Amino acid sequence: MALHALRASPEYRVAALLTTVTEEYDRISMHGVRRALLERQAESLGLPLHAVLIPPQCSNAIYEERMQEALELHFAKGVRHVVFGDIFLEDLRAYREKNLERISMKALFPIWKRDTRELAREFVRQGFRAVTVCVDPRVLDDSFAGRELDSTFFASLPPAVDACGENGEFHTFVFDGPVFRAPIAFRAGEKVLRDGFCFFDLLPE
Repeated sequence: MALHALRASPEYRVAALLTTVTEEYDRISMHGVRRALLERQAESLGLPLHAVLIPPQCSNAIYEERMQEALELHFAKGVRHVVFGDIFLEDLRAYREKNLERISMKALFPIWKRDTRELAREFVRQGFRAVTVCVDPRVLDDSFAGRELDSTFFASLPPAVDACGENGEFHTFVFDGPVFRAPIAFRAGEKVLRDGFCFFDLLPE
């Protein structure tokens, strides 16, 4: 949704996608999505991908060091802004802005302070499609892992769970929508409990 909003603005041109990949697992950190699917996402979006490799249970110090190294490469190419999809977590925004200040870059938050229930409705309305790949079982039943984010999904979320999972209740893999050239094909894998989270594995097709 943040990328879609940014692309609607003539003021900015998106240079690349940036995300962390846990090197030992070769998966997107926290989401657990396989790197092969991440690469297909980037290809369908028509954008270069910069994967920042971090170790499992990565400390903030290592994360910040490796992220700064990656961003300095883009800074050298003329990039001055980094875009985030955060919606309302003030402490996270402040943390991102502070880290970027060190290298004279600024953060952009295209969907900041949007009502998350309205964002969820807009997500469905605009034809985006996603599936939950990670669920925090402390706040959401593990039966939500592997479900598609349609109107029924959002209507069945408990009242205490944010509609966009902004508090970390769930993480998703977006596989279709107006930002993609073509849907990303995958099939369902195993559901596993690891490190206190329920992961739903997706296999590339």
